[in-house]
Amino acid sequence: MSQNNAALDLHEVPKIHKWITLSLQHLFAMFGATILVPFLTGLSPAVALVSSGLGTLAYLLITKGQIPAYLGSSFAFIAPVIAASAASGIPGAMIGSFLAGLVYGLLALLIGAFGLDWLMKILPPIVVGPVIIVIGLGLASTAIDMAMNVDGAYSGKHFTVALVTLAITIVASLFFKGFFGLIPILIGIVGGYIFGLFQGIVDTTGVNAAWTEIISADSIGGVLGAIFHVPDFVVPFVHYSPFEIISWEIALIMVPVAAVTIAEHIGDQMVLSKVVGRNFVKKPGLHRSILGDGVATVIGSLIGGPPNTTYGENIGVLAITRVFSVFVIAGAACFAIVFGFIGIVTEVIASIPTAVMGGVSILLFGIIASSGLRMLIDNQLDLGDKRNLIISSVILVIGIGGALIEINIADVDVQVAGMALATIIGIILNLILPGKESGFGNGSMFQTNTEVKNNNKQIS
Repeated sequence: MSQNNAALDLHEVPKIHKWITLSLQHLFAMFGATILVPFLTGLSPAVALVSSGLGTLAYLLITKGQIPAYLGSSFAFIAPVIAASAASGIPGAMIGSFLAGLVYGLLALLIGAFGLDWLMKILPPIVVGPVIIVIGLGLASTAIDMAMNVDGAYSGKHFTVALVTLAITIVASLFFKGFFGLIPILIGIVGGYIFGLFQGIVDTTGVNAAWTEIISADSIGGVLGAIFHVPDFVVPFVHYSPFEIISWEIALIMVPVAAVTIAEHIGDQMVLSKVVGRNFVKKPGLHRSILGDGVATVIGSLIGGPPNTTYGENIGVLAITRVFSVFVIAGAACFAIVFGFIGIVTEVIASIPTAVMGGVSILLFGIIASSGLRMLIDNQLDLGDKRNLIISSVILVIGIGGALIEINIADVDVQVAGMALATIIGIILNLILPGKESGFGNGSMFQTNTEVKNNNKQIS
């Protein structure tokens, strides 16, 4: 893989003023999406910022500083975290997230020992693509409810704010260039927030109280004490024994989602390799990058943050700026941690109207679904093939339709539902139906070595 021209290569350190600017750019690129996940799941946005920063630093250490990737809140875990929280509270959801992180670690060990072919056979594009579509469309009702309902009742004013937010985000995505073209989500949230202020739907009580506390402080120490606050960390193993809150239900809600996020991770590594001009799957190795992703998720689970994953927004920043320095990524991670401890930032985030986040979510959740469709197109999957048509159709209907299986384990009724059930059934269908080669498409980056050899034979 040829080396692309870089403004700053992997281990180059920029001058301090550029370092700060470039790091803040990465932070702003992921900011809107990262705080949206905890906003939807009932977790603390401040804790999400801290966990994304700590997770990114851990990732950089585990990958030996050779992959310039930023990690933020995972959209794939939104529905599972909500379901796990409803079943066992936020500590239970954190235990489920912890278990999902352990799956990453186990997979990293297996890849290190046995290579990649077996993983690609389990998760070809015909399984992963429809499951990603399910992630986006499964959240569609959540986005619409946030956009137009207040306490379960329709509100035209709130829906108007949501539509204005959506319009601003779309305009920013299509027409803004350079740095502003990289942060359409953040621009949409800010624009919607300002419009919401004029519509009278923004509660600024917390922001005003935080600002009053800062300006009324009579000493430097008082000002610093008013600015910095410890986020609402949730440490499940401190207040609860794991055996009190861990259950088969939590495990079956959270763990299967790891199959989807692992497939997304592999795709991100392929894209990163093309952008930077290095083969990150080979060096430092997919086992290291997957382990780093898993450790970041475990870190989040230990402090009450959402599961983490590599971010497409930040890959876009790399592609446009050609700044590949891991020091810039590390700087962004440090800024995220600091922002999580600034109280007035937390209050501003908390004051964002639900309608604003709903307007942004309409686009974001649709993009997630569209990215699953794009995976099918990019890999040239033939849906005229009956096998592919069957697998994709079953995954879509089971995942979006709300199908579930109830299992009694040790006198406890456990439900496997939605995306988790769709993923499991999709994997099973792919393994048992004949004609597996069709599930990889033509020239797929997911092809195993065996499939590539077979295709080459057919071409010759």
